[in-house]
Amino acid sequence: MTARGIMRPPEAILIASGTGDHPVVGRVIDKRLVDELGDHIGLVIDGADGRVHYIETGDTETAKDIRVGSIVEAGRRPDTRAADRTIAELSRGVGEYRPAVHRALVEAGDVRLLRGADPQAFVDSHVRRLEALRRAGIVGRLSAERWNIPENFEQRAAAYEAKRSRQASLRVLSAFDLDKQITSDGATWLDRQILQRDRIGLSSSGFGAEVEAALDARTNELMHQGHASKGPDGGLRVTRNLLATLERQEVQRVGTEIAQDRSLPFKIPQPGEDVRGRFTGTVQLASGKFAMVESPFEFQLVPWRPVIDKQLGKEVIGIATDGGISWKIGRTLGIGV
Repeated sequence: MTARGIMRPPEAILIASGTGDHPVVGRVIDKRLVDELGDHIGLVIDGADGRVHYIETGDTETAKDIRVGSIVEAGRRPDTRAADRTIAELSRGVGEYRPAVHRALVEAGDVRLLRGADPQAFVDSHVRRLEALRRAGIVGRLSAERWNIPENFEQRAAAYEAKRSRQASLRVLSAFDLDKQITSDGATWLDRQILQRDRIGLSSSGFGAEVEAALDARTNELMHQGHASKGPDGGLRVTRNLLATLERQEVQRVGTEIAQDRSLPFKIPQPGEDVRGRFTGTVQLASGKFAMVESPFEFQLVPWRPVIDKQLGKEVIGIATDGGISWKIGRTLGIGV
């Protein structure tokens, strides 16, 4: 910390944190191997709560993408997720969750189901949660638009989370530092915080104060880019589907730049179109991690999901959806991500 010019009182330094009831959100200021086997990673996190946390994690797959300056969340997941409560509520009395019904309710203005996210991306996050629970044997998929939800769904989902939460979990919130997020043309972690009704708690000092200043600067940047404005009451107004719009413009810019270097046309797939080609690598953007899929005639950048990691260098097939891709791995197994 001294070498990086970060000064904190000794009582603000916590060792082996990240396993309590409240997750740690902050900026990674150091990362190193804990043992020679490389199966545990140590992270020093300058927390938004004004304290510095040292944690160790065995989640090496997630940790490998973390760089100094990345914004991460470390900590045990809550026993009951908000998505699980929503799924249970929508399936109560019918025993099924239907994404189309969920989106219709969101678009009708039921803000209880939508907290600042793009409607389709918000619904897709629930479908991804159900896919994880399906692999755990908790729910069943009847079709792409119908999921079988048991009566004791919330209890079983909570038990599944409790079993997984014995160690600190790790999630990359942004691979970009605050300065890059402020001026980015993509959908950043700062943007998600601006849209959230319930933001993370921020300390008035340290990294928390930096985040507060960055949120103000990002708000001004969004207005400068034409994505937001101040209303008559002084409140912030953002354009519809802000996150999806920002993501698309960043993907278009980066894809065009790559196309110039590779002499291969770039295309953004439209919902319902096939995504077919060889998975050749990934690109880290402010909007998240994207997979590069190349064919002899063009290449595409599509949202990355862990399910395709084992297909690196192989042919992949999928169908573009609003905010994601429904992959067909091995031409027989359909995996909605």
